Amino acid sequence: MIWRLKRVLMNDEVMEKLESLVAGFQTVLYEEDDAFLSNMKTHALVDDDVRRYKYWEWPAGVGLYSCYRLYEKTGKRSYADILDTYYQKCMGLGLPAKNINTCAPLLALALWNLHDRKDHYFSICHDWAEWLLTSAPRTEEGGLQHITSDTRNDGELWDDTLFMAVFFLAVMGKLERNDKYVEEAQYQLLVHQKYLADTKSGLWYHGWSFLSRTNMAGAFWGRGNCWITAFIPDFLHYCPCDDVLKRYFSNILRDQVCALVSLQDKSGLWHTVLDDPTSYLEVSASCGIAYGMLAGWREGLLDDSAHEAAVRALRPVLDHIDANGVVSGVSYGTPMGRESKDFYKRIPIRSMPYGTALALLFLMEII
Repeated sequence: MIWRLKRVLMNDEVMEKLESLVAGFQTVLYEEDDAFLSNMKTHALVDDDVRRYKYWEWPAGVGLYSCYRLYEKTGKRSYADILDTYYQKCMGLGLPAKNINTCAPLLALALWNLHDRKDHYFSICHDWAEWLLTSAPRTEEGGLQHITSDTRNDGELWDDTLFMAVFFLAVMGKLERNDKYVEEAQYQLLVHQKYLADTKSGLWYHGWSFLSRTNMAGAFWGRGNCWITAFIPDFLHYCPCDDVLKRYFSNILRDQVCALVSLQDKSGLWHTVLDDPTSYLEVSASCGIAYGMLAGWREGLLDDSAHEAAVRALRPVLDHIDANGVVSGVSYGTPMGRESKDFYKRIPIRSMPYGTALALLFLMEII
């Protein structure tokens, strides 16, 4: 009886925090990142209107994905209204130049088209998917070079790419019944795993350079790993593949999660450099990792040890969400650490849309 009462009280708290996150997300979605916009004035790769990047970037993309998932699971029109308002606003401003990170806001739009066809948005999704397939810069072996709004990152593979762009391409393949898109997405996961997954630990390095033939700083960055943990089960959920590839991708996830379980801090969170306990505990990575563990468990890809580890993260995550839905303990946007792992330990902490988004995904999956 006491156990049941505690569970009811915990569910009530989770629902309360989830509602505060949704309310807070509608604010952070339109917050301007002054540091990023200032940098773009002098470092933008394409000479277009910087105002177009104010809201249309990867932090918003992760948040929109969580918003779509809430709409998909609940059917509440209010979540669809958040999406509709955002896309109308951004289409009115005009979209920025195509790169890996600016593909991220299209993931929710492509999934929304799967759920409820939006013909006035469909052509935009198709155009950007074609760019990824045919025109996006490539590394050796045909990997998608992680070109961003302000850096080319020549010859580099980043683990962020799979969640920010490849996921969208896969969904477009399903939406259009286009095997080329789906096969390209599968290939990108394979080539990124070849160069970024550590064969000893199962963890993923942040990046690989074909120019230096190294993993650069060699860091097992927390949020970079969370993109993989969250990506693989959702990728397989929306874009099922044949049994051989499913077995292979499932083993990638299991290897990574086995290492993540062993590195979980006693608090329930994970460190921003996963294998460095002197680095700070980071909430957005912890939410993404815990979400991916629960999603993998739901899909039958992971065993109960992953589920138990994810649930251990719940209490500290709830403690980092305030009454206004602001998530603390989130590291700022992080470029590639090329020289030292200490680079990641110096990234400042501040509230960001993806912190809210990853917390939303985690609490949604808990419920």
